[in-house]
Amino acid sequence: MKKEKNNNEFKLAICLSSIAVLFSGVGLILGWIGYDKSSTPITFLGSGLDGNSANFTEGSIADIAENVSKSVVSIVTSIKATNLFGQSYDSEAAGTGVIATSDGIIITNKHVINGADNITVVLNDGTAYDEVELVATDPLNDIAFLKIKDVSDLAAATLGDSKTITVGQQVIAIGNALGQYQNTVTAGIISGVGRSVTAVDSTGRNSETLSDMIQTDAAINSGNSGGPLVNAAGEVIGINTATSTTAENMGFAIPISSVKGMLKQLIETGEASRAYLGVYSIEITPEVAKAYNLPITTGAYLYSSSNYSAIVSNSPASKAGLKDKDIVVAINGVKIGTAGSLSSIIGEYKAGDTVQLVVVREGKEIAINVKLEGYKNQ
Repeated sequence: MKKEKNNNEFKLAICLSSIAVLFSGVGLILGWIGYDKSSTPITFLGSGLDGNSANFTEGSIADIAENVSKSVVSIVTSIKATNLFGQSYDSEAAGTGVIATSDGIIITNKHVINGADNITVVLNDGTAYDEVELVATDPLNDIAFLKIKDVSDLAAATLGDSKTITVGQQVIAIGNALGQYQNTVTAGIISGVGRSVTAVDSTGRNSETLSDMIQTDAAINSGNSGGPLVNAAGEVIGINTATSTTAENMGFAIPISSVKGMLKQLIETGEASRAYLGVYSIEITPEVAKAYNLPITTGAYLYSSSNYSAIVSNSPASKAGLKDKDIVVAINGVKIGTAGSLSSIIGEYKAGDTVQLVVVREGKEIAINVKLEGYKNQ
């Protein structure tokens, strides 16, 4: 149901994450759920264009922030809670999301809506919608997809290409959490790429390992968590997710390219599961290459341990003939390491897509076609 409300009516305590961050390895937690499919197309960056080469000019940050903010929403959640006397009450919180399609698909962080009994989406102009569904989640990336029912004319953001971002590139982070952090814009640069972090929520009880994160000194806080990280062309290149409690001027965002596969499938079929390759891998760095005596210094090394095989049984990788100690160096011509991790690049594709992997095996390059499948929790 659509409701007209003035933003000033919401006086909510911001009790969503200020997420602590520790450097760590990667994990795999995936899930899916469906909704009634729509034919509304997603707005991607035009072919042959790359907004990551653009720079901010005098006054352009304000102009870009004003334009993109039309696609940035506040997500208000209500959770049933119990006080010390056993009395039940509604606890409210607010976070940020970004409109991905004009018919109401919203991208946000999973932790923004975690445990919510009710979800309300409030547009930048104060229009509120309370008929909102959680339609898909990808906990590997702390990403959730919401769907507003019965809308067709929302201002969708343009999604850019996070595979071509560079360290030192200028960015802004936009938030619209109702309350203390309403309508926030922070500016900075990309200060690192390919970071692996362990995020802990504000209670300290729940943690999640996230890989291939964009590191930025644009301030990330509980007000813009779930909102867009934007380049100088006004394109969304990441979803703001975490801030460090141990280092100053360090925040993290999920690369937007790793979200696109599930989003495309959600639009086309009405349901989404993350594309699944089925391998355990180590990201190759010069140090890893030296330790394992590898012939190259970038890529994904499929390495078995005493506890597990590098190739998951009956997985797409197993069916395609991938082997232990293979090194995956590219997916459909996109180099692993340069443009993102193996899992992040796979995340740009849908379940059912066939991709070509370039693999180094026993010193020789070979091409292997793999038909990706959807991963579902057992």
